[in-house]
Amino acid sequence: MPVAEQGPVAPSFEAKIRDPREIARWLARLERPLVFTNGVFDLLHRGHVTYLARARAEGTSLLVALNSDGSARRLGKGPDRPMNPLADRLALLAALEAVSAVTWFEEDTPEALIRACRPDVLVKGGDWPVERIVGAAEVLARGGRVLSIPFEHDHSTTALVQRIRGTIGP
Repeated sequence: MPVAEQGPVAPSFEAKIRDPREIARWLARLERPLVFTNGVFDLLHRGHVTYLARARAEGTSLLVALNSDGSARRLGKGPDRPMNPLADRLALLAALEAVSAVTWFEEDTPEALIRACRPDVLVKGGDWPVERIVGAAEVLARGGRVLSIPFEHDHSTTALVQRIRGTIGP
């Protein structure tokens, strides 16, 4: 049957969105070394994309864990954040070439997910000193690496939201 007659087909990138409750089943399919990072990734911008490409270069697979909408709200970024709901943020990240898989966490930190994934490399953006990165001690204790990747592009979602609202200049 021709594709047009089969009905809607899910984009291939959606296969990279993984339910955290099924971690054992899909984690075995990701090639090692596994790089893990996490964040809200609300309004995706060049800084995010560059950061994720640099994170992926540290290993063979990149797993990105997103704060759920409730978890993101508890970060104190504002009552209307995240602006994009979790399903949209997952799809956007999954569509990026650098991302091998994307999942989410409901808790305030991804600590339990990091323990379950046992990444070889744990990375965060340059505003996070290594000693403050959740899961760093465990990854280091297993012989893994923990990196704080410096920002290459001076972008932030918070500043972008302020600019859109007209509360700061360009």
